[in-house]
Amino acid sequence: MTSGEWAMLAGLSVLWGGSFFFTGVAVKELPPLTIVTLRVGLAAMILTAILSLRGVSLPRAPSVWAAFFGMGLLNNVLPFCLIVWGQTQIASGLASILNATTPLFGVVVAHVLTRDEAMTGLKASGVAAGFLGVVVMVGPAAAGAFDGEVLAELACLAAALSYAFAGVFGRRFKRMGVPPMATAAGQVTASSVMLLPAALLVDRPWTLEMPGAASVAAIIAIATLSTALAYVIYFRILSTAGATNLLLVTFLIPVSAIVLGALVLGERLDARHFLGMALIGCGLAAIDGRLWRRLRRTNPQASALK
Repeated sequence: MTSGEWAMLAGLSVLWGGSFFFTGVAVKELPPLTIVTLRVGLAAMILTAILSLRGVSLPRAPSVWAAFFGMGLLNNVLPFCLIVWGQTQIASGLASILNATTPLFGVVVAHVLTRDEAMTGLKASGVAAGFLGVVVMVGPAAAGAFDGEVLAELACLAAALSYAFAGVFGRRFKRMGVPPMATAAGQVTASSVMLLPAALLVDRPWTLEMPGAASVAAIIAIATLSTALAYVIYFRILSTAGATNLLLVTFLIPVSAIVLGALVLGERLDARHFLGMALIGCGLAAIDGRLWRRLRRTNPQASALK
């Protein structure tokens, strides 16, 4: 990748890592459904405005909008709600580490549901290492007591699984001829339609106390920076550097989330969490494959996993 693409990748990791930090701020005063609804609603308005400035309109075909709703459910509604609820119980840094398991689930889901992404030996070893990291992080707490913390960790893992299904589901938009930015705007718009009635019914936001300036700023930031701007950068990298290089952002997101959580929110993680993160990182490196290919070039005698 070029230096500009590396800079965009680093920026994207900060924006997505920041989403866990911003959620950690907002969740102290606002309920999860309200946070997620505001996030996707504001992002939908911003992305739709960007499309309008570019002279691009959202498709009107019912089949495309049905796909938008499916993608919105898998890529926004379910994972956002699960992660935000999870962060009512666990630190933002831990939530980001568990979210980094998305590519692990992605390999398994793609192997089962697609014909062109079969699991290789190297990917299987990566999945095994990654899930061992999950066991290291979640296992001790689950063995001690199946409490709110464990449920929150499982919720974040369920969110990662939902993202994995979204990755496979989203492949249909290319076949439909829907531009990537239109897909981003369409899915957050559909997500807003699904979430607004639920937030009004469950949270009854008109009964809530007015949140403080920090929570309001966090909501604006997570919608504008971690969602709308992040999607713009995401699709820019996707078009120039490709999907494989985008996988690298998964390594970087927990770093920014942990740093922000520690410096601003005063969060602290246990040693087992960092050990689990290291194992997940090794698993992601195996799935990515480029480090293994480099080692094979420098050491032809290395065993080949195919």
